[in-house]
Order: sequence, then structure tokens, then C-alpha cells
Amino acid sequence: MESRLLPTLILHLPLALLLLYHSAAAPSVLQKLASVSFDEGYTHLFGEDNLMVQRDGRTVHISLDKYSGSGFVSHELYQYGFFSASIKLPADYTAGVVVAFYMSNADIFETKHDEIDFEFLGNIRGREWRVQTNVYGNGSTARGREERYGLWFDPSEEFHRYSILWTDTHIVFYVDNVPIREVKRTEPVAGDYPTKSMSLYTTIWDGSEWATSGGRYKVNYKLAPYVARFTDLILHGCAVDPIELQQSACDGAHSVISAFTLSPEDISAMDKFRDKHMTYSYCYDRVRYPVPLPECVLQPEIADRLGETGATKFGRRRRHGRRHRRSASALE
Repeated sequence: MESRLLPTLILHLPLALLLLYHSAAAPSVLQKLASVSFDEGYTHLFGEDNLMVQRDGRTVHISLDKYSGSGFVSHELYQYGFFSASIKLPADYTAGVVVAFYMSNADIFETKHDEIDFEFLGNIRGREWRVQTNVYGNGSTARGREERYGLWFDPSEEFHRYSILWTDTHIVFYVDNVPIREVKRTEPVAGDYPTKSMSLYTTIWDGSEWATSGGRYKVNYKLAPYVARFTDLILHGCAVDPIELQQSACDGAHSVISAFTLSPEDISAMDKFRDKHMTYSYCYDRVRYPVPLPECVLQPEIADRLGETGATKFGRRRRHGRRHRRSASALE
């Protein structure tokens, strides 16, 4: 059977059998989970008219102007799950602009909050968007675990999928089905691992003080509004009662999500991505952490590339034009 038929057939398999379907030749089964409409899964968070739900009910535009940013939040709290969106970022000069797709419970646990972040950091004209990931558990903000990456495509040209897998054993960040980071719940990070129920947030806001070259370049509101577009919203996990903070319902995909592990092919793809596209890692930042945090396993070749600050010195220039766009094969 040709591999191109498998994504169609997978929609007709019982959930128990989905665990058997995972190969490097086809997208992860997690990416085939059903999406929700905006009204089914989310509610307006802030920004009034800066949030616009499109006619299809499944595409949402959030914007930043001189008056406000904007954002939306899931109806439910979740205790583990798979959360995903296809996102198209603003184009051209975007310095100081931050677009975030993240999980948090800071509104419930002010001093002991958990957080799992995708943050997209804008840039000056001709320089690429940067992607930052971070994980906090039990208020461990003093031990930031940030990583930053470039991408093998221009995220302002088309929609691309960004996903978070969160279980009681590991967290995986994905870009277009490629795992780019895994955080395991090992003994060294056990106290800092996110375990409490969280909501899913998406926001756009002004991060001029830090987002681009440490605050050197600011948002230029003469170019506003800056619009981020979201679609294919996936929310699958165990919903939690907001009063009792106990699981109230798990959807049918929970058994797939909780048992999912990275295959050898996934790990190889992740390693290739990190070797080529990681531009900062807290593990290699000897200025911030003279003694690396205990979970860090250092690789000499990456240490040489990132240097003592854990960061490459210069961001890459944006590739212009469709002829330069690369597929996932660029990771190979």
C-alpha cells in the first residue's frame, strides 16, 4: 500500500490501533487528531476588536496596535494532553513583537505556577523570526530553561503547525510534525516539572523591552497592526474541574497521548534540527549558569558553536522568495 494513502486510512482506525501507526514516512498520529472551532474550545481573553474570528469559525486573527495587543484562552483547564495550532506570523519589520502559544496556570497558582511556552520573537527587516521554548514548574522562574531556534522556512509566508505534547513523563515541542525539544520528567527536574492543570493561551503583545536584540529594537507602530493568524486548533486532553482542580473528563484520545513516545526516527530528526537550528540553550550558558543545571547533557560540538553565553552571536538573514523555501528535507 502506498504511504500516501495512510493518512486517509488512519482516520478510520480505532484509537487503540493508532498506537501501532507511527513511522518516519508519515506524519505523527497526534497531528491527525480532530481540531475544534473557536467557540467550541476558546474564549476571548483581551484586546476587544483586535481579535477577529473568521467566517469559517476555525480561523482567528489577533493583532497588536498602539492601543492594545490581544489574545484568547481555552474554556477548559487540562491535566496533560496534546495542543496544537497552525500559525502564520506577521511579515516584514516585526521587532519587539511577541506572539505566544503557551500553557499556564498563573491565574490560579500565582507563586507556584506552571508554564509550557512557545514564544515567537519578531525581528528587524531582513532578519528572521526566532522561536523560543521554555518550561516552568512550581514557580521555578529563577531557573529558566529557555531555548531559541531559527527555522528552515519563513513563518510569515504560510501557515505552519506548532504543537505541545504534555504527559506525566515528558514534554515534546513540535514544528511541522518535527520534534524540536523533549523535556523528560527525570529526577533532576522532578520538582520543576509542570504537573498542575493549565489553560492554553495565545497572545500577541509588545515585548520591546527585551524581545529583539535585548530591547535595542522596538515595535514600530507606524507599521501596525501586526496580525497573527491561527487555524487548525487542536485541544485534546483531560479536562479538569476548575473548582476541585481534579480531572473531570478525558477524551477518547487520552490513551494515545499518554502512551506516546518518540521513535528512533523522531529522535534523529530532533537531533538534526537542534544541531542546525538551535541558537541558544540555557544548558550552554556558562555566564548565567556557571554550573549547568543537573539535567543538562553537554555536547562539545554544540558548546563550541554557542560559546560561553549559550548563544550564536548573530541571527541569520531571512531568505527571500519562494525559490528559497525549504521543506522538512532541509533538516537532513
